[in-house]
Amino acid sequence: MRILVVEDEAKVASFIKRALEEENYAVDACADGVRGLELALTGTYDIIVLDLMLPALPGIEVLKRLRAGKILTPVLILTAQSQLTQKIEGLDAGADDYLTKPFAIEELLARVRVLLRRGPGEAAGILQIDDLVLNPATRDVTRGGQRIDLTAKEYALLEYFMRNPGRVLTRPMISEHVWNLDFDTFTNVIDVYVNYLRNKIDRGRDRKLIHTVRGSGYILKSEG
Repeated sequence: MRILVVEDEAKVASFIKRALEEENYAVDACADGVRGLELALTGTYDIIVLDLMLPALPGIEVLKRLRAGKILTPVLILTAQSQLTQKIEGLDAGADDYLTKPFAIEELLARVRVLLRRGPGEAAGILQIDDLVLNPATRDVTRGGQRIDLTAKEYALLEYFMRNPGRVLTRPMISEHVWNLDFDTFTNVIDVYVNYLRNKIDRGRDRKLIHTVRGSGYILKSEG
């Protein structure tokens, strides 16, 4: 999953970014509110970690403009502002969670996992299409009740598919969202990993779930 971190303290931002990347999330980071708002409005993110005391544009104003623009991406406020009135203002402005500094990185990661399970405006829970089930809390994947072991990158790719069922995902979209890279037309790494998934998800099964859309990309859907 892809996460945006808007934090002006360089050491804190670097610490968070590194911790998230170690959990196999794709992470973008910036240090001021104007740039954070621009990225949030133009990029595709699954969660935004947002400081409130930002240069150029305060975090609370970034949040208000996102919600006014109908951007429903879950937002985790991360700030030194710990007074109850400040928490209420942040939550009323549209934040999904509020964590004060100093913080334990384990708690931040746990809160991120909760928000990612929930998604934009959705209830927390497992992801399922046909008999394929993915539990974001435990990262367990099963099909027909049988456990499927995936590498970290295979899991990230499958989770992206399962959060976008029935939607054609182009190679540039997959490259940006799963690898956090611009798509390189001279590499077949995406096709290779899709084939890895197919071998584990669809091989030997009557109902195929991962389909190629010629000239466009791939789609996860049940044909049953």
